[in-house]
Amino acid sequence: MARRGPLKVAAAATEGLAPIARVRLARDPSRPQTQDYIDGLVSDFIELHGDRRFADDPAIIGGVGRWAGRPVMVVGHQRGRSTAERLRRNFGKPHPEGYRKAARLFTLADRFRLPLITFVDTQGAEPGVGAEERGQAEAIAANLELMARLEVPVIVAVIGEGGSGGALALGVGNVVLMQENACYSVITPEGCAAILWRESGPDKVAEAAAALRLAAPDLLRLGVIDEIVAEPPGGAQRDPAAAIATLGAAVTRHLSRLERLAPARLRQARERRFAAIGAPFLSSIA
Repeated sequence: MARRGPLKVAAAATEGLAPIARVRLARDPSRPQTQDYIDGLVSDFIELHGDRRFADDPAIIGGVGRWAGRPVMVVGHQRGRSTAERLRRNFGKPHPEGYRKAARLFTLADRFRLPLITFVDTQGAEPGVGAEERGQAEAIAANLELMARLEVPVIVAVIGEGGSGGALALGVGNVVLMQENACYSVITPEGCAAILWRESGPDKVAEAAAALRLAAPDLLRLGVIDEIVAEPPGGAQRDPAAAIATLGAAVTRHLSRLERLAPARLRQARERRFAAIGAPFLSSIA
C-alpha cells in the first residue's frame, strides 16, 4: 500500500485540472461504466441477481467470472447511458436492496475464497422515503462492517463519481485505485454549496469542489486512495478501450500481490489501512 515513485509522478501530472472540471469529467455519460469494465476484463461472467429479501436493484450489478484467468467476484454501480436505462437503474443510486445484494455477493466471495473487485460510480445512495423505510442507513453500515472483515483480497476502483456512503458501501478495500479524472467525496459539490452558502450557483459549486478535496491528487496525499490510474488525454471517454486496459493492468498487478497474503493478514491490513487515513496529511502539518 505504499505510495512512492510512480504514484507521486502520476499525481503531479494531473495537478493542473480544476476540481470542478474533474467532477464534470467524472459525470460524463460516455465514460466507461462498470458493465464496460466487466465486458472488457472479465471472461465467463455470470451476473447474480437479488438480495433474497425484497428485490433486484439494477443500480448494482455483480457476479462471478474470470479476471486474467482467476475466478473472482465483481460488484459495481451502474448508472446507464440512455434515458430509459438511466431511469431503470435510478441513475446509479442504489436502494437498500442493492446494497444487500452486494453484501450477499461479498459473503459468497468470502465463503468460496474469491478475490473481490468493486467499481465505484455513484452520486450517492437513493435518498427517497421508500429507501429510508427499508433501512438505507443500516444497509450501508452493514456493508462497511462486512467488507472490513472479509478474508479475501479486496480491490476497489473509483471509475467515475464516488459520492458519500453510497460509494463507501462498495469502497472498503485492501487497495483503493482511482482514475485520474474521477472524484470521491462525502457529498456532491452542489449539495455542499447548498448547505454552506444556501445557494448552488456555478461559482459556489466550484468553490465547494475545491474545498472538498475530492480530486485524486488530494486524496492520494491524504491516504484515502493508494494509486492514481492514468486516463487517455481528455478523459476515459475519449478512448474507453485504453482506459479499460490501463485500469485492468493496475488491478491485476495488485491482485497478484494480495493473493500471496494469508486470509488473516488481508483482513488485518485492510483494517490498518483505513485506520491510517489522513496520517500523511497530519504528519505534513505537524
